[in-house]
Amino acid sequence: MANAPHGGVLKDLVVRDAEISSQLREEAAGLPDIVLTERQLCDLELITNGGFSPLEGFMNERDYKSVVDTLRLADGILFPMPITLDVSKARLDELKISPGSRLALRDPRDDEALAILAVEDIYIPDRVKEAEKVFGADDPAHPSVAYLRNRVQDYYVGGTVQAIQAPNHFDYVALRYTPAELRSHFKKLAWRKVVAFQTRNPMHRAHRELTVRAARQRQANVLIHPVVGLTKPGDVDHYTRVRVYEAIMAKYPNGMGHLALLPLAMRMAGPREAVWHAIIRKNFGATHFIVGRDHAGPGKNSQGKDFYGPYDAQDLVSKYHEELKIEMVPFQQMTYLPSTDEYQPVDEVPKGVQTLDISGTELRRRLRTGASIPDWFSYDAVVKTLRESYPPRDKQGFVIFLTGLYNSGKDTIAKALQVTFNQQGGRSVSLLLGENVRDDSSIEKSYTAEERHENAQRIAFVSAELARAGAAVVVAPVAPLESTRQSVRDTVLHSGGAGGNFFLIHVATPLEHCERTDRRGVYDRARKGEIKGFVGVDATYENPEKADLVVDVTTQSIPGIVHSIVLLLEASSLL
Repeated sequence: MANAPHGGVLKDLVVRDAEISSQLREEAAGLPDIVLTERQLCDLELITNGGFSPLEGFMNERDYKSVVDTLRLADGILFPMPITLDVSKARLDELKISPGSRLALRDPRDDEALAILAVEDIYIPDRVKEAEKVFGADDPAHPSVAYLRNRVQDYYVGGTVQAIQAPNHFDYVALRYTPAELRSHFKKLAWRKVVAFQTRNPMHRAHRELTVRAARQRQANVLIHPVVGLTKPGDVDHYTRVRVYEAIMAKYPNGMGHLALLPLAMRMAGPREAVWHAIIRKNFGATHFIVGRDHAGPGKNSQGKDFYGPYDAQDLVSKYHEELKIEMVPFQQMTYLPSTDEYQPVDEVPKGVQTLDISGTELRRRLRTGASIPDWFSYDAVVKTLRESYPPRDKQGFVIFLTGLYNSGKDTIAKALQVTFNQQGGRSVSLLLGENVRDDSSIEKSYTAEERHENAQRIAFVSAELARAGAAVVVAPVAPLESTRQSVRDTVLHSGGAGGNFFLIHVATPLEHCERTDRRGVYDRARKGEIKGFVGVDATYENPEKADLVVDVTTQSIPGIVHSIVLLLEASSLL
């Protein structure tokens, strides 16, 4: 029997509103609209299909503050993660949004209206407090804190939603289940106990052994429930991972396991995230949930220490066990015993018995270099899939992002790099100059800060796609703001696949030199007011905080700078 939904009722808004969906779609055509971000799209899908039950919309201020402070909604129900709709001040003013307004929420991929939001309130969040309470620290080394700082807008809009339709998906449709559909599947197969396994990484033999062991000990079945929404920047793309999951499902005992995909935008919030994940799996009908060591941890903080303790997540899930009503299965670290050709939990291996392990770092090294990966660690089909998607480093794409003032020499360096990479061969080479991906003379035009940011995002998207295909990409916008450069980096890391190799080069040529050697008179026109928002004249350039390389044409030659960049790539095994 499937577990009861969190809060007692599965809030499947698509089913609830099916009879009025046509009227809602017609209404949405005449409403002001908000095009959702990728994270907001993931959140809306799980709100409307019941995955986030008992939520029926984006949190109002009362619920938001209660969740941040107490891990509970205002009515006292346990819910540890703030689910919010952030909107810019400019958009609020443009659409004249106020309490009582109705807004169409649109899919960023196809512009379809997915839901109508009835606005309850508009509020300014305390983002520092949100970072400290939800993620444990206001530290930009945490990917969700960086997201909060650089990509979340200044205002949150709270309110309930009415569902028009679920988002359209064209990949792995047969593996995408709503909570109601998965519950129905369990009922059809008479699965009474279901152990859910959360992952955002490829699976190998140890994961298969762990989940099979957990199921057998509890006389249960296994739900492999990987995240295919937003994960940590730099993670293996979900297309590759799903092919891996499909390959490994064939290794389970017949009828034991089932694969279903979860369109979740992870926050990497460690203990809070583990409780959230448990609630979500409970809504999908699971009775047991595996909580790993450092579950949903983002890695190291700015001081080089783990953000969370290794068992903090398990401790917090245990604390709320009575309310969660889903049994936690502690993740057991598995190790390989060559003498018996089997995996055993580390704490059950007799002293003196030889064990073998391959760390994630070592696995990535072997994939990068083409070194062998033993069959005791993974399966041939899994390794083949990973090698297809992640070729050796010298075959991977990369992005060189040159930032600096106009006439700093960055365009000259970029063109020299293009020639150098073409000479070396082995990759296609793409060069993107200027502020606009379509126009390399765009530096001489007036831009607002928002327009520069939008243009940089277009450059980031194109660069990521080219790098994913194995190209060497050299781009050279001014990109004066640190937030813009970080956003570009995140886009390349998240969307570039194996080509998500990003290098920021600060061309730190002084303004005085840039202006003195400006033969085209662009700075002079800017000082006369003919060009507005010109960086270095009436717009500020923020020096990069963490450039991979800083160069200056007043103290270095162009060939010397190019050689330094080549050495940087060689040190990363990309050349």
